[in-house]
Amino acid sequence: MDRLIIYHALLIGACGYALIKGKADARIVALVFLVGNFATYALRTPLAESYSSVEGGILAIDILALLGFTYVALTSERFWPLWVSGLQLTTSLGHVAKAFQSDLLPMAYAAALRFWSYPILIILLFGTWREHRRWQQQQGGGAAST
Repeated sequence: MDRLIIYHALLIGACGYALIKGKADARIVALVFLVGNFATYALRTPLAESYSSVEGGILAIDILALLGFTYVALTSERFWPLWVSGLQLTTSLGHVAKAFQSDLLPMAYAAALRFWSYPILIILLFGTWREHRRWQQQQGGGAAST
């Protein structure tokens, strides 16, 4: 229960901050993450069967998120989106592990898919914060020099 409270607080905080204060790259990452998060809830198999085999719906969501994050990483002037894309690739590889190791415990498979969400959200939060701080310094610096 505590894990869900922490996750949802981080989700709302990081994505909300990125949508309000972030530039295009942060907003796209936040939107992709939010859509992927809620789509995962919608497409996850029932609890009794969840993660006992490759989760096809979640695999599709993770691949689409990887494509979205990689697009941002390739078009952004910042470095942090590369980390987001790389961590999402690691998440996607959890599906490959389950496909090749069918006796992988469902909890291990689920953990492999969920674990990297926390660092992605933390990177989004700090990347947005740094970008916003940099923008504020440029605005303040520009006003002082005129």
